[in-house]
Amino acid sequence: MKQIRDRVAGLDVHRDTVVACARVQDPDRSVHVEKSSFATTRRGLEELAAFLTEASVTTVTMEATGVYWKPVFYALEGLFDELWLCNAAHVKNVPGRKTDLSDAEWLADVAAHGMVRPSFVPPPDIRELRELTRYRKTQVEARAREIQRLEKVLQDAGIKLTSVASAVWSASSRDIIEALIAGQHDPVVLAQMAKGRMRSKIPALEEALSGHFGSHHALVARQIIDHIDFLDSSISALTEGITERLVPFEAAVIILTSITGVGRTTAEVMIAETGADMSRFPTAGHLCAWAGVAPASYESAGKSRPAGTRRGSPWLRRTLIEAARAGARSKGSYYSAQYSRIARRRGPNKAAVAVAHSMLETAWHLLTNGTTYEDPGADYFQKRNDPLIEAKRLTRRIEALGFDVTIEPTAA
Repeated sequence: MKQIRDRVAGLDVHRDTVVACARVQDPDRSVHVEKSSFATTRRGLEELAAFLTEASVTTVTMEATGVYWKPVFYALEGLFDELWLCNAAHVKNVPGRKTDLSDAEWLADVAAHGMVRPSFVPPPDIRELRELTRYRKTQVEARAREIQRLEKVLQDAGIKLTSVASAVWSASSRDIIEALIAGQHDPVVLAQMAKGRMRSKIPALEEALSGHFGSHHALVARQIIDHIDFLDSSISALTEGITERLVPFEAAVIILTSITGVGRTTAEVMIAETGADMSRFPTAGHLCAWAGVAPASYESAGKSRPAGTRRGSPWLRRTLIEAARAGARSKGSYYSAQYSRIARRRGPNKAAVAVAHSMLETAWHLLTNGTTYEDPGADYFQKRNDPLIEAKRLTRRIEALGFDVTIEPTAA
């Protein structure tokens, strides 16, 4: 196989050590290989950089191993012409005789012969934004779990609040639960704490709030509410930090939020995961495949079978599917029509992935061209149908019911 790069290094990265292999081909076509191991501390990474610089390496490649690649990558960033982070599944070594040194040499070899492609690593400002949006998502999920735990505590105490109220966590519900924790167990008094539209349900509330809320329920509920308050403040602080870092990308936020079903939070995640620079993705299809919303393929012996979707960015994929379901609930929109057409034939989950794919394709084109979204409307698919073909299809259906049909075009 033809060698493409002459001065390449492969790094086998671990938590505490990194094994480096410098593979250099001289003008006389002879290949020199030099290997060494370094610590992943700051001093060790400085020694690694010096080792690679002395070897006159121009391309450095490493596997994406958990989070351990990050300090190594960041320490070498900007020091070499090419610094590649590679998908571990794409650079698996031949089984047998596996050592850290052989893994590093294999990485250098496949990079030298062009048998691997680098993964997308965002610039530092996007990495900061991505760290905040991902952690905020974990806090939002933790908050939802705490609210579910609170509902279980109330059910255990025989308090059927959610049988009357629309949610266990609202202004009225919190006041009632706080009163229960404080020792107020009279259902009549508790029901009078209802606010707004819940006041019309006071008789039902009096019956639902008659339970056996004990001291152990109060202790657990108190801890859950305090945790929810902490998570609320944490989410607020993270959102503030995200907003500050999104100032340079405000134009991209405006473009993305113009898409039906995409709110500001979704737009923030899309920017954090993709970097908002669509030049990194040659086509919209490349972006959808990278995000994990493009169909995969499997073919063997000339036969193809369904393979689901490609593996991609789980954070972006999950956000896109949530946005797709929101877009599907927007009446009169293109995405609601697309979702309905596909859900009838293939089910709601596949329909949501298909809409997510369409949304991301749309986002790629909008960010590339710098334009906002204009919804084609729910009748988009009907407009695409040929009137004559549609008339013949309807004629066949009517004739199957036992009627004669004559079709004549209307006068212009």
